[in-house]
Amino acid sequence: MATEVFPRVFEGALGADKKKFAIVVSAFNKSVTQKLLDGALQCFRKNGAADVDVFHCPGAYELPQVASFITQKKKYDAVVCLGAVIRGETPHFDYICQECARGIGQVSHDRGLPVMFGVLTTDTFEQAMERAGGSVGNKGYDAALGAIEMSNLFSQFVS
Repeated sequence: MATEVFPRVFEGALGADKKKFAIVVSAFNKSVTQKLLDGALQCFRKNGAADVDVFHCPGAYELPQVASFITQKKKYDAVVCLGAVIRGETPHFDYICQECARGIGQVSHDRGLPVMFGVLTTDTFEQAMERAGGSVGNKGYDAALGAIEMSNLFSQFVS
């Protein structure tokens, strides 16, 4: 007779009261990124986080470098990267988006730490604003929520 197997299930909870988070936010397209930052901070407050540091950098291209530097210190349970890259008339958009996404993913992989990609890559300013608190929601809030869940999930692997 076969024994029924019950798997152990691991998933991240939403409590953030004993966690330390960092947010790295791009200053470029500040009218958008400020709204993303506001959304992330609102999420952290709502879920009990009391320990959040905010780092400002010039643009989306610099997000991975700052995230890499601060994750070396091993002070944070998760990092949220926020930025907005809006398509222009040149291929510059493609280069910035590609390197930003690759770099943030690489930092997360190399450090074994949740580093969330909260970078908008849109065709228009209006699309960016819709994703920074408009009708599509706030992707900064979503990235912070993911950071909380992932930090709680990762903490289960340590024990």
